[in-house]
Amino acid sequence: MKGKKRDILNAIASPSLVQKGDMGTLLAVKKTNGKYLVVVYKELSETDGFVITAYYTKVLRRRIVLWKR
Repeated sequence: MKGKKRDILNAIASPSLVQKGDMGTLLAVKKTNGKYLVVVYKELSETDGFVITAYYTKVLRRRIVLWKR
């Protein structure tokens, strides 16, 4: 995901939807060009958190949707 920092931050700031992940993580999903950018992250507080990983996929895994645009 080298060179995709802006896309990753944009997916967290303005996701298409947010899914519940494992072990307290959240998945920000942004649809782009027929693919989904999925960013797995954890919030520590309202103003602090960190990204665990990010990846592109064509099919989303079925998970609990916490928020949808």
